[in-house]
Amino acid sequence: MAEKQLKPGWKVWRFDQIATNVNERVDNPSESGMEHYVGLEHLDSDSLKIRRWGSPDDVEATKLVFRKGDIIFGRRRAYQRKLGVAEFDGICSAHAMVLRAKPDVVLPEFLPFFMQSDVFMNRAVEISVGSLSPTINWRTLAVQDFALPPLDAQGAIVELLNACAESTRRSEDALNAARHVLQAYKDTLVGRAGPGKSESCLLSGLLLQSPESGCSAPPRDAVTGHFVLGLASLSRTGYVSGDFKSVEPTSRMLAARLAVGDLLISRSNTADRVGYVGIFTDERNDVSFPDTMMRLKPNPFLIDPRYLEALMQATPAREYLMRIAAGTSASMKKINRANLLNMPLRVPPLEDQRVFLATLGTLRKAMNAQLERLETARSFARKAAATALDGG
Repeated sequence: MAEKQLKPGWKVWRFDQIATNVNERVDNPSESGMEHYVGLEHLDSDSLKIRRWGSPDDVEATKLVFRKGDIIFGRRRAYQRKLGVAEFDGICSAHAMVLRAKPDVVLPEFLPFFMQSDVFMNRAVEISVGSLSPTINWRTLAVQDFALPPLDAQGAIVELLNACAESTRRSEDALNAARHVLQAYKDTLVGRAGPGKSESCLLSGLLLQSPESGCSAPPRDAVTGHFVLGLASLSRTGYVSGDFKSVEPTSRMLAARLAVGDLLISRSNTADRVGYVGIFTDERNDVSFPDTMMRLKPNPFLIDPRYLEALMQATPAREYLMRIAAGTSASMKKINRANLLNMPLRVPPLEDQRVFLATLGTLRKAMNAQLERLETARSFARKAAATALDGG
């Protein structure tokens, strides 16, 4: 954007004139003297508030030091829009950037809102490199030009966007509360004791056949008419539609084609996502599942697929799946069939399962209503930011 096109007082700056890339590293996290570790898994998309963290004692390899007020930006997979403002000192993943505002150019409280905007995030995605895990390099980001308002105008914009952020935070809190109620219901009635008539069994005894492997292929830029699911298709709460990659419809790929109601489990993923389960709900026949997932075929005379999904999402089951995930890689863990099939479960009669699923459906509707409210609040905040940050 040329300066002659800008609003009065606005100016174009390189990003390294706007923020400092804080590159303080620690090689042994457990000896960092910090109490908080923030990984990318602890950052929520489109939320500046950091609600979760881990312990430095639980991680290895080189990490970055951040201080209260710093911005933790997920430079890996920037399309996930993960960005948080630290409310404490700590260390974070090296797949993040630690950024600190340069107050002569930008107010520290303004920079997070600017980086959360489409103006910045779209550019971040554009300059990411790599196909599997696209990542931003500081040298590339440093020379990007952005138009900013003068400091006094930044203060007024912060007031507006703070009000939007507060509305969004209230919606986020309500959604998290609904999610906690849903998870607590799964844990209480499914994961631990279950109904009085529940019988103990192994997962292998509930399936019609051994878990099926999927098929993966390099994504194609061209339109092929067929797709494969991406890693983000399975979440802590189930299947998430929309993460499709165009692939060639080979015979192997078509053999892994999905149908509505298919139950999937992530067998290979990052440590925080491996073992996620979900039921495919899209009414389409042009999507396959990748070899990083397995398809489970529950015996309908023993267990409802929706009940098995909930059972495997309960906290004890989640802990088991994370425990059996193996691998030397710091980023990817794998679950093998033998350990998966030996997963212990408690299963009540089908009539009890249906009672549970009816209540679960009611709780899910409540959660989805909160999700819609949050999406509305975020949409309003984005529009407000786009208007306020339009310098031309």
